[in-house]
Amino acid sequence: MTLPALPLLALVSALLIGLSAPAPATAQSDELQEASQLLKQGQPDRALDRVNAYLANRPKDARGRFLKGLILTDQNKSSDAIKVFTELTQDFPELPEPYNNLAVLYASQGQYDKARSALEMAIRTHPSYATAHENLGDIYAKMASQAYDKALQLDRGNTAAQTKLNLIKELFSSSPRPPKAAATKPEPATKVATAAPVTKPAPGPQTPPPAPTTAKAPEPAAKPGPATAPAKPATARNPDEVLKAVNGWAKAWSENDVAGYLAYYAPDFQTPKGEPRTDWVAQRKTRIAKPRKIQVGIESPKVVFGDNNRVTVTFRQHYRSDQLKASSTKTLVMVKTGDKWLIQQEKVGS
Repeated sequence: MTLPALPLLALVSALLIGLSAPAPATAQSDELQEASQLLKQGQPDRALDRVNAYLANRPKDARGRFLKGLILTDQNKSSDAIKVFTELTQDFPELPEPYNNLAVLYASQGQYDKARSALEMAIRTHPSYATAHENLGDIYAKMASQAYDKALQLDRGNTAAQTKLNLIKELFSSSPRPPKAAATKPEPATKVATAAPVTKPAPGPQTPPPAPTTAKAPEPAAKPGPATAPAKPATARNPDEVLKAVNGWAKAWSENDVAGYLAYYAPDFQTPKGEPRTDWVAQRKTRIAKPRKIQVGIESPKVVFGDNNRVTVTFRQHYRSDQLKASSTKTLVMVKTGDKWLIQQEKVGS
């Protein structure tokens, strides 16, 4: 006995728009909106032609590429869609949505290990990304159902496995869920879009109860270990919380963890030389991934709180790799985003 496939959703968030290449002319945004409307109207071929024309002049634009991935998914061109979303994760490792949509595509193919890994990366970049947490819970439930099913095949009298399998089935059939939320239904960049349709024999359940979707959600791997773990909600002026973020940033850098490192930068991060964020990200990826060993030390940090949920952290940074050894004074201007402190500016020198 097997559990029906689980429907997984992907959000097209404003974050994706905020981190894409700048589009000063409103006509450019209109092009993508028109392509999105064509997709909503059931004309994916025309929508794809419009997006391809848009990307011909802006091949690195994240919004256009993301929409192209959705269109290819709608056309059941899973391998092409996987390629698009995979390249987005490489060029924009700080965005969780492409990882999430990759997971949906992998899940539709029964590749649950790959789906799990992709969702863990989405959560790692944005721990507050609720959709990824929910989808990860669905993946765990699906994998558990397969394991229980295998146990029953080997031992038909295993009543414990049968009971657990029944509980999972009941979890996903106790309350109604719309059978499929297509990418053509929501308004662009604000509501829900599916990255891949997953069939069910009957209208599926609504989102699982909180326990399976959040209790097992992994902590982001890039989070610092040595800093204090708050047992109660931290206040906006808690210096330990700020230093925890700084230590996590240095830890991810030391571990050559590009995605974890970039996740500590705010969507409106001001690049040091004013260069496009995509160029800065490409440069940082090369510099972090290239050395075999990196060690970043933080000495004598000073935390000064300002207005508007901002804080300035000044410290002595000690960098050592197999290629370079240097020490300098560094200042990070950080902003509170949700429950995280993210880097908005980064300055070297006094």
